[in-house]
Amino acid sequence: MSTLPLIAHHSPAAVVAWRDRLPVSARQFLSDVDQVAQLLPAGRNVLNLCRDHYRFAVSLAACIVSARVSLLPSTHTPEMVRQMRRIAPDVFCIADQEVGGVDLPVFHYPERTPRAGADRGIPEIAFEQVIAQVFTSGSTGLPEPHFKRWGSLVRNVRAEAQRLGVPQGYAIVATVPAQHMYGLESTVLMPWQSGGALHATRPFYPADICAALAALPRPRLLVTTPYHLRTLLAESDAVPAVDLLVSATAPLARDLALEAETRFAAPLFEIYGCTESGQLASRRTTCGAAWQTFADVRLRCEGEQVWAEGGHVMTPTLLSDVIELVDADPTHFLLHGRHADLVNIAGKRTSLGYLNYQLNAITGVLDGVFLAPLDGDDHAMGGIRRLIAVVVAPQLTPAALMHALRERIDAVFLPRPLLFVDALPRNAAGKLPAHAAQAFLAGLRSPMTTDLGP
Repeated sequence: MSTLPLIAHHSPAAVVAWRDRLPVSARQFLSDVDQVAQLLPAGRNVLNLCRDHYRFAVSLAACIVSARVSLLPSTHTPEMVRQMRRIAPDVFCIADQEVGGVDLPVFHYPERTPRAGADRGIPEIAFEQVIAQVFTSGSTGLPEPHFKRWGSLVRNVRAEAQRLGVPQGYAIVATVPAQHMYGLESTVLMPWQSGGALHATRPFYPADICAALAALPRPRLLVTTPYHLRTLLAESDAVPAVDLLVSATAPLARDLALEAETRFAAPLFEIYGCTESGQLASRRTTCGAAWQTFADVRLRCEGEQVWAEGGHVMTPTLLSDVIELVDADPTHFLLHGRHADLVNIAGKRTSLGYLNYQLNAITGVLDGVFLAPLDGDDHAMGGIRRLIAVVVAPQLTPAALMHALRERIDAVFLPRPLLFVDALPRNAAGKLPAHAAQAFLAGLRSPMTTDLGP
C-alpha cells in the first residue's frame, strides 16, 4: 500500500466539521485545502498556530498535499520559536489571529474562502511521507525532533477508532489543542480517517464546553484530560449526554471516571502513548487498571526496559515508563509511572506519578502535584529528604488532606511541606511541565506552607 487517502469521507456532502452550528462538507473542506495550499509561501517547514480547530485542520491538510512538514513543539515561547528556526531555517508561521513574540514570517489564514465548486477527488498521500515533526526534550536541553509519517499515523488513528468503537457520523468537541500530539491524533486525524467531524472551537470554561456539546447532533464525543474533566464536573450542575468520553495526558482516578460515566451517560476510555511512538493502548478505567495495546502492537521486556513494536510502530521504541506485563501477556500491562519520576526515600520506592494519582483521587482536591525539593532547598526530617506537594483544595483543611493522604500512601512519602494554592500553571493540554512546576514552586512564599509533622 503506497498511498492512503487524506480523508475517509466517501460522499462530497459528508460532514467534516462544525462551525458556528453549521456543517462543513467534505466538498467545502477540500476546496478550502486547495485554496490555502495555493496561497502558502515558499518554505517546506511550517509552524501552525491556528487556534480555530477547523482552520488548523485545513492548514495541516494544505501542508500535507503540498509536501510541507508541520512543526509541533510543546510550547510557542520566543525561545522555542528560535529553536524551531535553528532546526528548520525556512520555517514560517500560519496564524488565524495576531501573534506576538513569534519572530517568523507569518502567513495569515484567509478570512474568507470561496464557496466550493466542482467536486474534487480526495488526495492520496504517500505512506512514507513525513507530514510532521514533534519534539521531546533532548539530553542537551534542546528539542529533539521525531518524524511522523503519514502511513504510521493513519494506521494509529484507525486502530484508535476501532478500539474505541466510535459510531458513524460522530462529532468531536475537544478541550486540548490540535498542536499537541494527543489532540492531533484524536481530534483531527481520527475524524479524518473514520468519517467523523471536528468542532471548530476549543472551549475552555465548563459552560462553554457544555454549550459546544449541546449544539452538536448525536453521536458526539468529548476528548479531554483529567484536569479539564475534573474542573468541568466540579463546576457544572448538569452536563449534556455524550456517546463517548476520551481522556489522556495523565492517569485518571477511578472515582472521577465513574462520576464522569454516570453524569455523561457514556463510557470513558483512557489513551496511553508517548511522543516517540504515538498512541499505544487504551483502557476503560472503571473496568480495571490494566491497559490493552492497540491492534498488532506488542510490548517486549529486556530487564527493566520495555519496548513497543508492531502495528503502527514502524521501529521498536523504548518507553520511558515503568511497565509491568500482566501474566506475561505482551498486549496487557500495568503502568507505574515514568522512570524519571521514581523516588527512593528511606529505602522505599514509588513514583511521582503514583503519588499524583493518589493525591488527585481525594475528594475535594481540584488539582495537585508532588514535587522533589528544589536544589539547595533540602526539606529533610531526621536526615531524610522529603517531597513537596502543591494542591488546589479550597474546601479541605490541611489536616483533613494529610489524613486522607495517610490512608493512601506510605508515611515516608507524605509531603513536607504541603502547599495550598489557587491554581497550578498547567498548559493548554492540561499538563504541568517540569520546568513550569519548579519555577512555580520557587515563587511560592513560606506563609503558604503547612507542615503537620511526621
